[in-house]
Amino acid sequence: MTTLLQKGIYIIPEAARLTRVSPRRIRRWLRGYEFKVKQGRHHSPAVWPSQLPPLDHTVALGFLDLLEVRCVDAFISAGVSWKTLRQAHNRARTLVGHSHPFCTHRFVTDGHAIFVELREKNAEVALWDMRDLQRVFERIIRPFLKNVEFDRERIPQRWWPGGKNRLVALDPRRSFGQPIIFRDGVPTQVLARSVKANDSVEEVARWFELSPASVRAAVKFEQQLAA
Repeated sequence: MTTLLQKGIYIIPEAARLTRVSPRRIRRWLRGYEFKVKQGRHHSPAVWPSQLPPLDHTVALGFLDLLEVRCVDAFISAGVSWKTLRQAHNRARTLVGHSHPFCTHRFVTDGHAIFVELREKNAEVALWDMRDLQRVFERIIRPFLKNVEFDRERIPQRWWPGGKNRLVALDPRRSFGQPIIFRDGVPTQVLARSVKANDSVEEVARWFELSPASVRAAVKFEQQLAA
């Protein structure tokens, strides 16, 4: 149970709220979907396996799933075709050795092809074009991972949605991965709802023994999610 709780837990509406990706897309990516073809119906499988088993027959996401959704959406928004993306994900799982390769801080994109970053024996970093595995010697900016912290294995361990100089973070080892005021561990939803009910930042700050700045940061974060 401890291991499960340290993965973060999100149902699809929560994941959609945090990533700004539609519930329908998230569901299709994690469950697969069917569509009509001339011969009948074709089933398109899930792009990757969820970290968590279904909760009451409902799709549940872990922290890595949440970030993988962000990365997949970033690739699509950058103009990468769905066919290229799916093929790249399949190959990347083998190359990177991880079920969630896009969020392992080894991927970048130029809007047309997907590249995987590998470290050569001479310690030089090279980029491989996932379509034909030809080497590409240039670096591409990773805007969709800039606010994510990684461990020594380059696996995501924390996400700062507003930037690393802000107060709000998501950490799968704390509060089930929900957004919190990181220093104090209080969920932003709890603080924002308390302010809405009480209409006083200072009073809520006293209740939770926080600074007013922390409470304001929580309220601002929740307002931005709702916008």
